[in-house]
Amino acid sequence: MSSLNWLKYEVVLHWIAVAVYIAASVIFTYSLFFKNGKVIRHAFLLTVIGLIPHSIALLVRWIEQSHGPYMSRYEVLSSDAWVIAIMFLIFSLKWEKIRAAGTIILPIVFLMIAVALFRNPEMHNLPPSLRSIWLVMHVTFAKLAAGAIIISFGAAVLFLLKEKKETKPIFSKFPSLELLDEYSYKFAGFGFVFWTINIAAGSIWAEASWGRYWGWDPIETWSLITWLMYGIYAHLRLFWKWRGKKSAVALVVCFVMSLFTIFILPFAAKSLHSQYFVS
Repeated sequence: MSSLNWLKYEVVLHWIAVAVYIAASVIFTYSLFFKNGKVIRHAFLLTVIGLIPHSIALLVRWIEQSHGPYMSRYEVLSSDAWVIAIMFLIFSLKWEKIRAAGTIILPIVFLMIAVALFRNPEMHNLPPSLRSIWLVMHVTFAKLAAGAIIISFGAAVLFLLKEKKETKPIFSKFPSLELLDEYSYKFAGFGFVFWTINIAAGSIWAEASWGRYWGWDPIETWSLITWLMYGIYAHLRLFWKWRGKKSAVALVVCFVMSLFTIFILPFAAKSLHSQYFVS
């Protein structure tokens, strides 16, 4: 079968995943705002079902182009969304009450895929400079960091919503403020650790590819800024005992910074990274 035919099947699978994720988002929201805790299981199951065509689409692409989904904007956005969805499901199995954050997380997932589908889905060969284990580690931990950061953001937003209007019955199905505060902090911690490894692996790969560990490339610079922001948050939390609303607001600010670094700058900035991150 030709690459063009494979591409058509892959795009169709992605659209199926988008449709299922939208349905899951609607049910997550219904479960919270209409106080029907039973249907949240259906939303969780739909998310699992959505992962099936999504995973097959990425696997088809991986096999057909003989490298992981980290070359074009299309596949990077899709694979980032896949990591976020699967991290959310895995952690939801351990901490069931975090499923409430699906109201925030699942819309982000399907919007990322939808944006990807309007990019150029053409497959590309992997340049020799990208054939490195350090590049694989760099990309993997960047995606894990993005997933943890978005889950943390979801918990922080739920905290702020509940804290502001806790007396209203509509918010009674949210996890407690204490749990949301704890979840947002734990996932921010995961994100910070993953982001640290991402920067370290990227620096080693940069030295092998460009002959220097750090060059103040725009993406490198903003990656460092994001890391510092989450580091400041961790210090405020641990040593200045920030809890509750202050902690949640700080996480939202950190998320806005990371949003710029992860999802906006790579698409807009011209840098050394641009030659690898194709349209």
